[in-house]
Amino acid sequence: MRRLIALIVLLWLPLPVAGENNPAELARQAMADLEQAHIALGEATRASDRVAALSQTIRAYEDALEALREGLRRAALREAAIRREFEVERDKVSRFLGVMLSLQSASGPLALLHPSGPLGTARAGMIVGEITPSIQAEAERLRAKLEEVALLRALQESAASTLQDGLDGVQKARTELSQAISNRTDLPQRFLADPEKLQGLIDSAETLESFATGLSGIDMSDLADTVPDPVQDFRTARGILPLPVQGTVLRAFQEPDAAGVKRPGLLLSTRPLSLVTTPWAATLRFRGPFLDYGNVVILEPDTDTLLILAGLDQVFGEVGQVLPPGTPVGLMGGATPDSDSFFQIAVNGGGSDQSETLYMELRVGEKPVDPTPWFAQTRE
Repeated sequence: MRRLIALIVLLWLPLPVAGENNPAELARQAMADLEQAHIALGEATRASDRVAALSQTIRAYEDALEALREGLRRAALREAAIRREFEVERDKVSRFLGVMLSLQSASGPLALLHPSGPLGTARAGMIVGEITPSIQAEAERLRAKLEEVALLRALQESAASTLQDGLDGVQKARTELSQAISNRTDLPQRFLADPEKLQGLIDSAETLESFATGLSGIDMSDLADTVPDPVQDFRTARGILPLPVQGTVLRAFQEPDAAGVKRPGLLLSTRPLSLVTTPWAATLRFRGPFLDYGNVVILEPDTDTLLILAGLDQVFGEVGQVLPPGTPVGLMGGATPDSDSFFQIAVNGGGSDQSETLYMELRVGEKPVDPTPWFAQTRE
């Protein structure tokens, strides 16, 4: 009887959506992607270019975890929708059950007779015969809805172990990446760093703008190496650049914050420990702490052009190195939530987990320009 009640409760619910909007499919694919990322991690430790391989592996983990987060969120919403439908249809279901129970309580021989005689009995039989196919069809729909609920619950339970493996794997990849970058010696060097000039500029600069302006004015020609400059024409990158970190635009160019302060750059919200990479081939002009910006990375993708990334927790690379596109330059701060917290945030939607912010500024000559048209994910 309980199964019958559950079936009737779900009678009027819509059928699950197939394809990309199906939360079960999305979550299953995300778990498969996490398994592939785990395999890639083992292969990355044996790759000739471990930095590139580990960077790709970390991004694969980040993408898969993001997809799993979205799949779990959609699954929870779907289950909640089913429960809300149950509450809405409670009275209708109760009346329907009452009719079915009254029919079931009648004795067999008496149920075949109608008070008005044989003609009434015949008519009643015809009515029952007409509604039986409809009842059968509704029962099939109910069975499908029950199976969907069971699938969503089983999916959430099976995601727990895969999720923990994914969180452990991405953390291991970050640790190995940091070590691989420390051991790296194959990057070309445009110039050697001049610690005295840099420190003098840091001490005298009062703003990020004055520091960037002063940095672009430092003549490095006397320190230039014989290595050819591999940096391509940055103008061809307009509109196709990937964001340096997996995140979303929190504040646009010159958009005032809560205090009314405007900044000539983009503020990106991102998750803890996200990987930050070079969107384009560039020379590393500076990395390190500056004022209250946290760790700052300044890249030179072209002559008289600087890309400033501020707010990192860890920074990689050596000043003067020419970095290929997609080269890791650092990690964001914060701490990755454990599997339980991750699961609860995804299922309950308890606030945003993009707790870290990366400030990005693009300067051409000595003036900041709006970075939005340069990046594929932000341009209109």
